[in-house]
Amino acid sequence: MYYQNIKKQLSYFSIIFFVLLFFYSCKNESGNKASESEIISKIEVPDGMIWVEGKTFLQGAKESDKYAMPREKPAHMVTVDGFFIDITEVTNVQFKTFVEATNYITIAEREIDWEEMKKELPTNTLKPHDSILQPGSLIFNKSVNAFVNMDNYGQWWTWKTGANWRHPEGPESGIEGKDDYPVVHVAYQDALAYCKWANRRLPTEAEWESAAQGKNSNTIFTWGNDASKLDFNANTWQGVFPINNDSKDGFEFIAPVKSYPPNSIGLFDMAGNVWEITNDFFNVNYYSELGMSKPIINPEGAEEHYNPNNPYQIEYVMKGGSFLCNASYCASFRISAKMGVSIDSGSDHMGFRTVATPAMLSG
Repeated sequence: MYYQNIKKQLSYFSIIFFVLLFFYSCKNESGNKASESEIISKIEVPDGMIWVEGKTFLQGAKESDKYAMPREKPAHMVTVDGFFIDITEVTNVQFKTFVEATNYITIAEREIDWEEMKKELPTNTLKPHDSILQPGSLIFNKSVNAFVNMDNYGQWWTWKTGANWRHPEGPESGIEGKDDYPVVHVAYQDALAYCKWANRRLPTEAEWESAAQGKNSNTIFTWGNDASKLDFNANTWQGVFPINNDSKDGFEFIAPVKSYPPNSIGLFDMAGNVWEITNDFFNVNYYSELGMSKPIINPEGAEEHYNPNNPYQIEYVMKGGSFLCNASYCASFRISAKMGVSIDSGSDHMGFRTVATPAMLSG
C-alpha cells in the first residue's frame, strides 16, 4: 500500500511537472519570438539585403506544375524562420572586393591536381593528357547549329582553358564594364570562402524557396502561376534550344542584375539569369523519404548526397535556373526546380547569393 501511494504521488507530480513544462515552453516560445522581433528592430538591415519573414509554405512541386520532376515530389509543408538575403546575386564587383581583400584564388584558377581529381572518378580512370589538365571552367557553346537529342549535354557545353570569374568566356574575355553582372565560374567551395569573409552563409533550399515565394506560399513561379509572364519576369531562353535564342526577354545570354522586375518582397532574379548554389546536399530521394505528418521546421536538406547519374561526386542543390532554361531543356525557372552541382564545378551560368540571420549579425 505504501509503494502504491508513492507511485500515485509520483504520477501526480509527473503530470503537474509536464503541465508546467508545457505552459513554460509556450511562454518561453512566445518570449523568444518577441525577443527576436526586438533583436531585428535593433539590427540595421545589412547593405544590399532584405528581410524575409518567417512563414509556413508548400515546398516542392505544385499540383498544377506540368514540368515538375520526380525529385521535386511530393510537395510538403515547411516552416522557415525569418532571415536576411541578398537582393541580387553576388556581383562581379562584390566578388572582386572579396578577392582583393583576401587574395583568394578560385578553383577555376588553380592548377589541377590529378591525384585529388581521380578520387571522385571511377576506379582505373585514365589520366588525360597534361594539355587538357589545365585550369578552366565550363562555358556554353554558342556555335551549336544542330543536336542529336536533349540528353547529351556535351553537345552544348565546352571545357574552356582559362575561363574563370575574371574571364567568363575564356582568356580573351574580361569583366570590364560588367561590375553589376552576377559573378560566374564560382564553385561551392568558392562561395563558402566568400561567405566566411562576409559573415554570411549560403541559404538552405527551404530558405531559398521561402524567399522566392515572397509574400506567396503556394505558387509555381516567383511572380505567381501565370506561365505567360515568364519573358517579362526572367532571363531565360526563347526559341529552339540550344540552336537559336529569340531573345524576346531582352537578353540573349547573361544579364546585369536587376534587369527584370523583383518579386513581391523586392528580390531580383530568383528565376533565370544564373543558377544559385544552396547549402543542401542534392539527393534525388530526399523528398520521398520525408515524414510529412506535420510541417517540417527549418529543414537543412538530406543527410547525404545521392545522384544515380553522378554517383562519384558530392553534389549540392542549385536553384532558380539560368539564361539557358527553356521548356524543352530543363524548365527550371520554377521555384521548386533544382539540379545538383559538384563542390568543385563552376560554369558561365551559375552564381550564388547569401543569407544572414539576426544571430549572425548580433553575435
